[in-house]
Amino acid sequence: MKKLTAILLTLALALTALLGLVSCAGTEDGEISVFYYTNADTYISSVRTAMDKILTDAGLKFQNYDANGSQTTQTEQVTTAIAKGSRALIVNLVDTNSDDAAQNIVDMAKEKDIPVIFFNRSVKQSVIESYDKCVFVGTDYEEAGHMQGKMIGEYVLANYDKLDLNGDGKISYAMFKGQEGNQEAIARTEFAVKDANAILTAAGKPELVYYDSSNANKYQVDQNGQWSAAAAKDYMSTNLSRFSEANNNMIELVIANNDEMALGAISALQELGYNMGGESTLIPVFGVDATEAAKDAIRTGSMIGTIKQDAEGMADAIATVVQNLLDGKAKFESVDSEKVVGDWRVNIPYATYLGE
Repeated sequence: MKKLTAILLTLALALTALLGLVSCAGTEDGEISVFYYTNADTYISSVRTAMDKILTDAGLKFQNYDANGSQTTQTEQVTTAIAKGSRALIVNLVDTNSDDAAQNIVDMAKEKDIPVIFFNRSVKQSVIESYDKCVFVGTDYEEAGHMQGKMIGEYVLANYDKLDLNGDGKISYAMFKGQEGNQEAIARTEFAVKDANAILTAAGKPELVYYDSSNANKYQVDQNGQWSAAAAKDYMSTNLSRFSEANNNMIELVIANNDEMALGAISALQELGYNMGGESTLIPVFGVDATEAAKDAIRTGSMIGTIKQDAEGMADAIATVVQNLLDGKAKFESVDSEKVVGDWRVNIPYATYLGE
């Protein structure tokens, strides 16, 4: 009887150990779920490429999800991923106009003790801090606007007379905002103009003038929220049908809050013979992101400058934080301390790009 009891106890212990191994394996084998607001965004595509490589090289199982600009779709994707046993959520939020979408995702993740990292598109500090396994990886969005404003102001000041095609002593500009309610778009729209004007007025020059006095907003926005080249091209083509050299009210400067919109504006200009190189008239165009297409445009002279947003640096920081949280380490271990803000976010620095 004692021998039988010992055998049964041994079997029970073995079974318990086996179940423990299965449980651990199931947790470790769960995917890291990566949610992108849209795959159509060129900069986000560069982050995705970098992220895919980092996660693959680390031997981590992951799945990408494309919300295609729909918060409803993204929330459903997150719900499905959690139900499948996701180990971690990496979220490029669609709806940045309110806190509800982000808070809902945080609450779902917190209930299942799943780390969640938001990136690129702003999420309020209070939402991040509502869960100790939540982090935001992004940028100091005001920095891009300030850097772009300085770049624009210095260029316009150095080329003022050549840029004044209308001969009125002022430089008229078009502004492509990107998306209403987006903090990056708001800051870039404000500081690109404000900081450029500060440089101009300090040198005794008039401030930049928005080309269309009937537009009180002083910007045009992609109504689909995708910061697209198509939207900017459509706007710019319509603008140029009314505001032209022939009408003596030509748009003399283009400011875009990302490179895709800058390239869309350039496409519209080139259809009318501008920004073609050689003897063609150049309308200076500035963007943000330093995508490969924008860098090519700068090299060929159809675009003046952009602000580099480091896709590889962002992907690396996200992957580091995710691994730390999965391993039970301090969330910012191995992250450059100069990039860490409080206990809730990592800022990836920008850089001016005027060509190599």
